[in-house]
Amino acid sequence: MNSESDVDSAGSAGFDRVVLITGAGSGIGASLARRIAAPRVALMLHARGADSEARQRLKQVAADCSANGATCATVFGDLAERGAAEHVVHQTLAKFGALDQLVANAGHAQRQTLQALDTDALNAAFSAMPAAFMSLVKRATPALETSKRGRVVALSSFVAHRYRADAPFAATAAAKAALESLAKTAAVELAPHGVTVNCVAPGYTRKDRGPSADNAAVWTRAAESTPLGHIAEPADVAALIAFLLSDEARHITGQVIHVDGGLTLG
Repeated sequence: MNSESDVDSAGSAGFDRVVLITGAGSGIGASLARRIAAPRVALMLHARGADSEARQRLKQVAADCSANGATCATVFGDLAERGAAEHVVHQTLAKFGALDQLVANAGHAQRQTLQALDTDALNAAFSAMPAAFMSLVKRATPALETSKRGRVVALSSFVAHRYRADAPFAATAAAKAALESLAKTAAVELAPHGVTVNCVAPGYTRKDRGPSADNAAVWTRAAESTPLGHIAEPADVAALIAFLLSDEARHITGQVIHVDGGLTLG
């Protein structure tokens, strides 16, 4: 676990809000970071950083956000590893002196039947998603409770709500369902402090990297299975997250909101 930063000094006095976004190197996380980047906004951008290409992607997101006036720092680490989530929050507090909003976006989806699932794969999914979310929120709670704009948004998925034999996601579905349950518990516990906690559950969403990113047939089938007839762009999901982080969403908490083009209607 390590971090890199273009922040010259710690302290939150000059910021309207400090936002930590995990999984910010691509897709929804990167789109959200670019959307909310603005003067007086501090962003801690996290990625797993498994290779130099991944690190460069996150640095480019940070550069884009800085160009929009935000103050940015980056931190790398595999959130499935013990202590990694706490480290990411610690680095945020060390750099900016505060943490107002947390977006738990890092995660993955893996097609897998129950019969093919083994304990190691199930444990890996739970470590990377609900367990990491739990650790992030627990470490961030003291800071969130003192914020006037406390927000937590966790990224779930349609796979926790739509079960089909031809598209099995046994481990991922279980992990995302557990994530949603933990988020609702957090919503109840943090409500007395004015902190909201919500989940966003995207449907099929275009990827900018990975094995399926350039597979046109995969995305055609995904669009055909979506009632609106098209898949989501990362910006579609980022728009909802940005709203949930805003002052206008201060009375919304404990919800799972779908951005799936009607995919989970039936």
